[in-house]
Amino acid sequence: MKTAVRETRPPPRIFFQLASWIFSFGLCFFLAGCASTKIDWNSRIGNYTYDQAVLELGPPDKSAKLSEGSTVAEWLTRRGYPGSVGMAYGYGYPYYYHYRPWYHYYDPGSPDYFLRLTFGPDGKLQAYKRLTR
Repeated sequence: MKTAVRETRPPPRIFFQLASWIFSFGLCFFLAGCASTKIDWNSRIGNYTYDQAVLELGPPDKSAKLSEGSTVAEWLTRRGYPGSVGMAYGYGYPYYYHYRPWYHYYDPGSPDYFLRLTFGPDGKLQAYKRLTR
């Protein structure tokens, strides 16, 4: 007696169509994640308000109200890292390079990056400046 055995794997055409759809969506998400939008601050001068800046950037790290009524606020955009100084002995695998002398190394680090926005008495953006400290 012969019994019919049903094939359980999908036909190759369906497999390749499914793989191409998954690859296409994955590529779209990857490329969308790599896209960055750079803010054009010159186009925002005169029509960007302090409230919009707080909504978009969060509360400022520093803020001051000047006697003329304008507001100067700074936001930290990128944190730097501290430098380091030290000494090291030799280089490479420690069992083979012990005859090397001590040497000094210095890593200067990087500064913090800030964005300073100046708003007029009416609350509209008057100027911007990128700072490093």
